[in-house]
Amino acid sequence: MRCLAVDVGGSGLRVTWAGERPGPVGRSGGVRLGPTGIDSADLVERALSLAGEVDDGRGEGVDRLVWSTRGLMLQDPGPLREMLVARTGCGHVAIVSDAVGSLVGALGAVEPGAVVAAGTGAVAFATDLDATWRRVDGWGHVLGDEGSSAWLGLAGMRAALRAVDDRPGGSRTLLDAARELLGDPATWPRQTMTGPHAPALLGSMAPAVTAAADGGDEVAAELCARAGTALACSLLDAAAGLPDVPLTAVGGLLGAARVRAALEEEVARHGRVLRPADGDALDGARLLALRWRTHQLPHHEVHLRSAGAPPAQVARSGS
Repeated sequence: MRCLAVDVGGSGLRVTWAGERPGPVGRSGGVRLGPTGIDSADLVERALSLAGEVDDGRGEGVDRLVWSTRGLMLQDPGPLREMLVARTGCGHVAIVSDAVGSLVGALGAVEPGAVVAAGTGAVAFATDLDATWRRVDGWGHVLGDEGSSAWLGLAGMRAALRAVDDRPGGSRTLLDAARELLGDPATWPRQTMTGPHAPALLGSMAPAVTAAADGGDEVAAELCARAGTALACSLLDAAAGLPDVPLTAVGGLLGAARVRAALEEEVARHGRVLRPADGDALDGARLLALRWRTHQLPHHEVHLRSAGAPPAQVARSGS
């Protein structure tokens, strides 16, 4: 039985065949935005192309496909699922929120818990796999994603522009870094507001902010601390009412020591601790696909939608 796992993030698309051990991972560029939102057709074509590139050569079809994606609440996943079924012939397709994928990947199992995922975007999620399925943030780089790479990059660019205007709270260090990355400040509004890759563009500024913080820039250091605290607050809000579930965190931004430290400090201030993450959203999609070979997946109308009958032996056993 062949299982395919896909993860769609703000700045990248990743695909792997879901064996007992993690296999090769195919990678492609970020999400493309069209007039009606995420360009699903483009994602499907790129994902299947990547799947072919990292195939094991057996030439078999797809029996289980789990697609972890950002923005699941923001658009109807039905057309995406229909597209995947039509293109792969697979009748067992699950579309899950990247928040669910991140939680399963971080815990290394399908079990209750809470996670905050801090990549280009940011979302926190907690569930007991029963009555509680709670998401916090994940509203995109314009309205939310507090503490994310896009949020931090945007804050860094704002500090850079305050330096252009010679105002308090500006940073010449961030101005120099942003100029090197994006060119003339006069072009920044167009690049960040009208470009199809705005979230990834903003996120690309985040490493400059964390580097400036490590180099002693006080404005950048404060922004990193605010990012970590915001992520912790989202995680704690998501886990409210679930005092016994493990808390964890994933995402590339957590590689920044100052962001991670602020996150841990805020969580500790509330009497909780972070459990080290085993993996990320792609690992979560892989684990869900493997579990689906023998068990029905948890179902939620918003966060995890699957379709297709379970294996006959599973249906008979009532698993």
